[in-house]
This record gives sequence, structure tokens and C-alpha cells, in this order.
Amino acid sequence: MKKIVLVAAVLATMLFGSSVEGQAARLVANIDISSQTMTVRYGAVVYRWSVSTARKGYVTPRGSYRPQRTARMWYSRKYDMSPMPHSVFFRGGYAIHGTGAVKSLGRPASHGCVRLHPSNAAAFYSMVKQAGFRNTRIVVTN
Repeated sequence: MKKIVLVAAVLATMLFGSSVEGQAARLVANIDISSQTMTVRYGAVVYRWSVSTARKGYVTPRGSYRPQRTARMWYSRKYDMSPMPHSVFFRGGYAIHGTGAVKSLGRPASHGCVRLHPSNAAAFYSMVKQAGFRNTRIVVTN
């Protein structure tokens, strides 16, 4: 009987990871349009970063998403080949990505993407790659 329980425990750990690993693999990015912040929860670690979302005349889509694709460096075909380092695309052409316009962080300034400080974008990109798309949730609210 002990052998069966041990085998079951080993199989469960192999399939689902230990409870600590399972919790650490959950990555949630909450983007709050009204405060222009992104709160990231990755296991027990929490980050809160300033962002820039859509300025007047543009929209950042609200809702709950999973990443669709990533790009270490992307250039916007729609906006004059603007660089979008460490892009995490969550809805069509909308992404969370780094920006060179760091002085605009904390207020609406983008065409709809969620802009981050380059070092924060690199950190988030790495977390998404580590956690995986299925274990990552991006939530955009007012």
C-alpha cells in the first residue's frame, strides 16, 4: 500500500508539479487604466509598475487575456516601424512592451499598447516565457 501511495505521489508531482511550483507558475498582470499601473503577481512576488496606455482617440482593449505570442524585438508595421522591445501580444496587434518614451509613463500616451520601462518589459517578458502562455493571465480594467 505504501508503494502505491508513493508511486501516485511521484506521478502527481511529475504531471502537476509540487504545490509550491504550481503556485509559482501562476502569472497575473493586472493593468489598471485609471491609475496607469500594472501590478504583476508571480507566485509570492508582486511588482507594481507605471505604464502608458491609449491616449485620446485610441483604445486599450479591456478584458481578460492570455498571451498569444511574444517577440524579443518587434517593429510596428502600423506605426512607422516603431520599436517594441520585449513584446507580449495579448489581443491581435495589442501588446505589453518596452518603450523609449519613459518620461510618458504614468499617463496615457500610446496608440493602444501597454508601454513599460524597458527593464520592466524585459522582466515581464522573461516571466511569461518561464510561466508559459497557459499559466499567464493579462487583465485590463478601467
